Amino acid sequence: MADTGFSACAAENCNASYDELLTNISPYAWAYAGIALGLGLSVVGAAWGIWLTGSSLVGAAVKAPRIRSKNLISVIFCEATAIYGVILAILLLSKIGDGSEGSSGSLPEDWNYNQWYFAGYSLFASGLGVGLTNVASGVSVGIAGSACALADAQDGSLFVKILIVEIFASALGIFGIIVGIIQSNDAEFPST
Repeated sequence: MADTGFSACAAENCNASYDELLTNISPYAWAYAGIALGLGLSVVGAAWGIWLTGSSLVGAAVKAPRIRSKNLISVIFCEATAIYGVILAILLLSKIGDGSEGSSGSLPEDWNYNQWYFAGYSLFASGLGVGLTNVASGVSVGIAGSACALADAQDGSLFVKILIVEIFASALGIFGIIVGIIQSNDAEFPST
């Protein structure tokens, strides 16, 4: 039977831990992963909301063609979640700097590792939090926009009432980006 390498680590009593794993990944990688998650999940939330709203809008417009242009505001509210992700990505990218580690490519002796890791993890958490918030916001705006289109097709007086519910659903994305900005406020990568 061939040795797969797993038993070698057990025989040598390897003490690999999660803190070693987390500290051996560059904080710049954590920061860029947070930016990617924030932007990517925000676009997913917007697309999901537009899909929910758009499909109901097109279906309801068959019965009542007058709702087509008026209910496009629901699609705009969904698209705002993607814009929140873009805003966050720009803000977080400005905190990274150029990523240089000195002219020799090695870290200097007096390098502030705690600040370095804090910045990377903070930007990751900020991006992930905003991305997940924007997925929830996009879906909730999409569901409210779908209900708005269907209700407006039945009774035109319901449009404004349901639109207010949709505005509150859209506020979730605004709250998410505010929390993300606060979360990443003190995250600055040390300069060499």
